[in-house]
Amino acid sequence: MKRNIFKLFLNKFLAYPLWVKQVVYYRLWQNMKENNCEKYIIDNADKIFSLHIPTLTFKGKQELWDKKGGLDNNIYNFLKYAHNGYTIIETALNMFMSVEEIAKLFIFAIEQNLIEKPEDSETYAMAGFISGKLFTGEYFVENKTITEEQLNLALMEQTKNDCISNHMLIGKVLTDKGFVEEGTVRTLFKLKSDSRKRFVINPDMLPDSNRDIKPVNELENEIKALRAENSALKKTMAEIIKAVKHHDI
Repeated sequence: MKRNIFKLFLNKFLAYPLWVKQVVYYRLWQNMKENNCEKYIIDNADKIFSLHIPTLTFKGKQELWDKKGGLDNNIYNFLKYAHNGYTIIETALNMFMSVEEIAKLFIFAIEQNLIEKPEDSETYAMAGFISGKLFTGEYFVENKTITEEQLNLALMEQTKNDCISNHMLIGKVLTDKGFVEEGTVRTLFKLKSDSRKRFVINPDMLPDSNRDIKPVNELENEIKALRAENSALKKTMAEIIKAVKHHDI
């Protein structure tokens, strides 16, 4: 198990003087407002997908121990981090994966009954949307922002517009009907877009091609040395055998 690099990062940041943290906090607050994320964070402070800690089911624990299912190694790593109490963001950083990639593992693990489905609807809805399992309208239904009936009305409106060659994205239709706030839709797609990006806190921890090559070169040198030693040994043995035969004669 790797070190929890995200906690190390946070602890280092939290150790900064308060006057530094105040400035950083202010700049972050400005950035959140610019990206329409401020309201989302306030409304979902305890439901943010990145902070969720997956809970293994009994089947998940068994699969982690015996690996009878022959699943992809990323799934087993994901389960291992979940078993050790890592959040989604901590798992992503330690596995050097994007949140989108982790969300796909998350949804797969739920579907295979390897981890429990989150109790709050927002966490699961966001994971489903980021992973591509849920469409925009389905996301808003899943997190109970709108009803199935409201989504159907929006889809009917979208179809009508398609018939007159005036296609509208479902998010636009939902905001026009007043079912969803425009800022909420913008935030949603900003999160989805950024979830595709990988974030590395410590580049030194990434696999380095030069480091990978070095052991190979060392191994090749050792092989060459062994071959030379073997040739010298064969030559010596041949001389010994020749001397023994000559002595017997």
